Amino acid sequence: MTHFTPLTPAMCDIAKWAFTTRNVRREDVRGLSADFHRAKAGDLILCEIAQIGHHKKIQLAERRVSASYPGDLVVLCLGDRYAPDQFLATAVIEPDNLALVAGGGVAGRVDAIHDFLDEPTRLRPIGLLTGDLDRVLNVADYALPDLPANDRVTVLGVFGASMNSGKTTAASSLAHGLMRSGYAVAGVKATGTGAFGDFNSFEDGGAPALDFTDVGMATTFRMPLDRIERGFGTLVATAAARGAEVVVVEIADGVFQRETRAILRGSRIRDRLDGILFAAPDALSALGGVHVMEQMNLTPFAISGMVSCSPLAAAEAAEVTGLPILCREDLWSPEAIALHVTPLMRQAKENEAA
Repeated sequence: MTHFTPLTPAMCDIAKWAFTTRNVRREDVRGLSADFHRAKAGDLILCEIAQIGHHKKIQLAERRVSASYPGDLVVLCLGDRYAPDQFLATAVIEPDNLALVAGGGVAGRVDAIHDFLDEPTRLRPIGLLTGDLDRVLNVADYALPDLPANDRVTVLGVFGASMNSGKTTAASSLAHGLMRSGYAVAGVKATGTGAFGDFNSFEDGGAPALDFTDVGMATTFRMPLDRIERGFGTLVATAAARGAEVVVVEIADGVFQRETRAILRGSRIRDRLDGILFAAPDALSALGGVHVMEQMNLTPFAISGMVSCSPLAAAEAAEVTGLPILCREDLWSPEAIALHVTPLMRQAKENEAA
């Protein structure tokens, strides 16, 4: 195990930089600060891995996974975490209670943990990264420039009943099917916790990707709705400026998660969507999700997700919702795109012309 004294920026040179820090200019680091009580969400922090727990690997800025070892130095972002299947965490630094709460590189205090999970990977905070004038560096310093809303591209939203309902596969499959149908497509992850799984999934299917880390948020949990809306607008406008005709936007977690519920109840994001694909793990979740959306005067054009993996579950969901159930192979198909998605795009163009 390597120890440094005093604190120097050289410690960052040998550290593993997490995915959440991928836009940071490392040459901006001038020093380290132990003024932890003033830290806020998005601040960059150098930590030593003290004890391996649930997260045994870390997703690197280079978009590969690295195995973790006790004594490793890592540069992470301080952030809040909302994950019913994992952790509830708060963006504060308590030296005796700091953990890796997301493999994409988020550190925080664990407030609750799923019963079936191992203890979190414990961290020893070394210092907040500082730049010129001893100012703490934050991922927001490296955000894309704000852009005015773009109303010309088609925007399709992907929502889900819960974590692990199949949203990422549904979103990337939809983007891939649109691409095979001849459209210029981009994928956007508008809310969630910084990690490269969703990002890579879009790009694996051929759609260039952007996410909320590109607009300066390591996570969107506990972020003001206006901040999320502005980030969404910039991500869509940036994708359009780079040539996208259609933008597929994945919204994290389930319909009852705080930020997702706020988006659905009334937001500039909701108002901008030209269609919604809903992901569900089973028929009951599909019915419940559609019911919740209909209460908000929204109707998905189709159901996808884990429920589509089972012919029996898919048949149940189709019967109780009256909506088409599309598996990933369906979403890849230009024929399915022409049947279920092209009419939405045509309607969006007609509304724009009107």
